[in-house]
Amino acid sequence: MFRKMKTISFVDLKAQYNSIRAEINEAIQNCIQTTSFIGGQEVANFEKAYSQWLGVDYTIACANGTDSIEILLEAMNIGKGDEVIVPAMSWISTSEAVSRVGATPIFVDIHPLYYTIDTERIEEKITKNTKAIIPVHLYGQPCGMTKIMSIAKAYNLKVLEDCAQAHGAEWHGKKVGTIGDAGSFSFFPGKNLGAYGDAGGMVTNNPEIAERARMIANHGQKGKHNHLIEGRNSRMDTIQAAVLNVKLKYIDEWTEQRVKVAQLYKELITSNRIILPTKNPYGKHVFHLFVIQLESRDFTIQKLKENGIETAIHYPKALPFLKAYKHLAHKTEDFPVASVFQDKILSLPIYPELIWSKTNVSSITNFLN
Repeated sequence: MFRKMKTISFVDLKAQYNSIRAEINEAIQNCIQTTSFIGGQEVANFEKAYSQWLGVDYTIACANGTDSIEILLEAMNIGKGDEVIVPAMSWISTSEAVSRVGATPIFVDIHPLYYTIDTERIEEKITKNTKAIIPVHLYGQPCGMTKIMSIAKAYNLKVLEDCAQAHGAEWHGKKVGTIGDAGSFSFFPGKNLGAYGDAGGMVTNNPEIAERARMIANHGQKGKHNHLIEGRNSRMDTIQAAVLNVKLKYIDEWTEQRVKVAQLYKELITSNRIILPTKNPYGKHVFHLFVIQLESRDFTIQKLKENGIETAIHYPKALPFLKAYKHLAHKTEDFPVASVFQDKILSLPIYPELIWSKTNVSSITNFLN
C-alpha cells in the first residue's frame, strides 16, 4: 500500500485563515448581523488604519486593484493622446488600465538583477506625449524610486506606483505607495494582504487626486445624489473591509515570516544551475513571490509536481509579446532582458505559514539541487 503524498500548495490560504479563524468569523458575522454589506464603518475604519500603517494622508477603498490603477489615471487627467511608461514585465492590469483610459502604454525593459523597470532605460522612451510613469514593485521588490522621481521631476511627469505585490515594501525606509503622486494596491486573496474576494485601494498625499478618485469610484458623487461628474461603481464590500481590518494587524509579522522563508530558500538552494532572486540593497523586499531562473524549467516543474509540490510562472509572456499588444509590433530584441527572463522564471511556494514547517522548504529544495 502506497502512502498518499502530501501536497505543498503554492499558496495555502486555509493555513492563514486557521491561524486567525475566531477573529475572521466574528468580523464577518458582525457584517451579516448589522446587514452592512457595502461601504459603512468597516470600510472607513480600514481606510484610516491603512493610511496610518503606510504613513499616507488618504486611502480610498475600491472594488479591485485594476480599478485602482485606472481610477487614479483618470484622477490625474490622463487619457486620449497621452503616453504612460510601464515595465515590460507585470500582470496585464498595469498596461490595460492605461489603454482603458485612452492612453498608450509604452513598455520599458526590466533590470537584469531586480526584475523591476530598468530606470536607466526610461528616459529614452519619453516623448512630448508622455504624462506618467507606472513603476511596478514586482514580486515584492521595490523599484529604484530615487531615479524614477528624479526623472519625473525633470520631465514634469506623474508617478503612479503599482504596489499590488508589495504591501509593506520600502525604498530607503519609506513604504512604497507613498513616494510617488499616488499608489495602487490590490487586496486579491493571494496578495500579502488579501481579502476574501476582490478588493483594492488607492493612496495619495494629494488632496485633489484623493477627492477626484473617491468621486470616480462612487458614481461621480460628492455626497449622496450630488453627481459632479460621471463616475463608476467601484466600491469595497464591507465584508472584505472587515477581513482586511483583522489581517492588517498581522501584516508585519507575516512579512517577517515571508522573509524568513526566502532566506531559507537561499540557504538551501545550492545548485549552480539556478539563479536566485537578488535583493536591491536600498529596498525592503517583502517576497510576495520567490522567483528563480533555470534552463530546464519544464522538467523541474514536472519533477516537483510528481512529488506533490505546486509551482507557478509569473509571467509566461512579457507584456509586449501578448496578443493584446500585437498591434504595437514589438520584437524580442526590443526587450532583451524580459524576452530571456520569461522563458526561465519559476515561482516557488511562499507564504508566511510555510516557515512553520521547515521540512517542507527542505523537501522543495531537495528536488531542485
